[in-house]
Amino acid sequence: MRDPDFIVIGSGPNGLVAANVLARRGYRVLVLEAHPRRPGGAVASEELTRPGFIHDVGAGFFSFGRSSPAFRELELEAAGLRWVNAHFESCHPALDGTYACIARDPHEQAAHFGSPADGAAFAALARFHAGVERNLLDALLRPFPALLPLVKLGVPALARLATLLLRSSGGLARSLFESEAARRVIPSLGLHVDVGPEDTLGAPLAYVLGLTATTGGYAVPVGGARALTNTLVTMLEQHGGHLMLGAEVTRVIVRGGRAEGVVLANGEQIRARLGVLADTSAPGLYLALLERKDVPRWVRRRMRRFELGFGTFKLDWALSAPVPWRVEAARRSAVVHAAESIDDLTRFAREVRSGRVPEQPYLVIGQHTLADPSRAPAGGHTLYAYSRVPPYLPGGWHKEAERFADRVEERIEALAPGFRQTILARHYFAPSELEAMDANLLGGDLGGGSNAWYHQLVFRPVFPYFRYRTPVRGLYLCSSYAHPGAGVHGMCGFNAAQIAARDAA
Repeated sequence: MRDPDFIVIGSGPNGLVAANVLARRGYRVLVLEAHPRRPGGAVASEELTRPGFIHDVGAGFFSFGRSSPAFRELELEAAGLRWVNAHFESCHPALDGTYACIARDPHEQAAHFGSPADGAAFAALARFHAGVERNLLDALLRPFPALLPLVKLGVPALARLATLLLRSSGGLARSLFESEAARRVIPSLGLHVDVGPEDTLGAPLAYVLGLTATTGGYAVPVGGARALTNTLVTMLEQHGGHLMLGAEVTRVIVRGGRAEGVVLANGEQIRARLGVLADTSAPGLYLALLERKDVPRWVRRRMRRFELGFGTFKLDWALSAPVPWRVEAARRSAVVHAAESIDDLTRFAREVRSGRVPEQPYLVIGQHTLADPSRAPAGGHTLYAYSRVPPYLPGGWHKEAERFADRVEERIEALAPGFRQTILARHYFAPSELEAMDANLLGGDLGGGSNAWYHQLVFRPVFPYFRYRTPVRGLYLCSSYAHPGAGVHGMCGFNAAQIAARDAA
């Protein structure tokens, strides 16, 4: 495609959603992806261990899959994407045998959440959330400030949400539940990014991850995360858009203060008639893709000090059998979270922030083949796990990676004796390898920069450029480094594309 109306840099879910929104409005859209073999960024699948074992290279469970306004409007399921769920969405076992599970079925929920009283409390919270979820997600995910969804929520619901969310995730858990098994659930979900149990205003993100699991659940696309990406690419092409692989953008062309196109690594220049949308990191856009003269000095200074979230260490295994968890409910759960208590999670977050490799790592463990057997040969299973770690270590991660991978296996073995006997093959990504795979994952940060409260709303990524526009006219940031941030919901791209289309009209 020559001289498209819009160029989208990057084919992660936000970039592809943005491209689809624009293509559906009749614009000619070209998506440029640096990866030579596949689109999707970190939302992709590969045979990392053995032939026939399909592993998601990044995001693997999609709590916004059914509830994202962007995905709903694009009608992904009507286009052929199939979501499936395990029996339980999340299980949180401890070495002492206690556990709590999140389920979509209210009766299962009440029976498997630490204690009868805590089960009843969480089931009641899930009922409340089901009644407010659509307006709450609209308020949280659409361009800030999204006032109409707040009005629709009404004063009583807003008051209840304020009492729940204006606190730390640990504070919220202690206020709701009596057993340690139940109390460790919500704070552990905050550590999907860099929100520790005692962090100020850390409850909203942990609450959303926990309660959306009771509605749409931690769904997985049949065939792997690549099925989500492939669906978005197919829809884009049906509406006249194009995807170019192996097209690394090295510079955004700016003339007269306006974005007019891009330069590729091979020197080719591609003109964009109306604008450029960048599904890139904010520091990458402002410090690498734009020339110094095109970015205010104070913005460059802020980007050089941009605060990243925690790094990520991710492992994938090919298994000969399901994981033999001691807690039976974990054998039927899409995701298993390994943590002992709020104090254990607090210690873990403190270790990572101090730059130390955790001794007893908190783990997010994904059991995709329980819901989608197509990802492994008959009788086989896949397993993935990740832990939050310092993004960078003195001397690099290569000296520590093998030892930490063994430490993760030991952690799982303690909860599931015999696990190591099921391992056929192992593959891992240290933070530096995740960044090499996808340039947006700076230091292995999965969340588009820190998700602390002071990096949200008008501060994401930098005030006053929090509504996707940048100092360069016709250039928009549409990645998770923009509001609403982390999560595979496509809303950063959805919102940015709507604003770009409005500016172009």
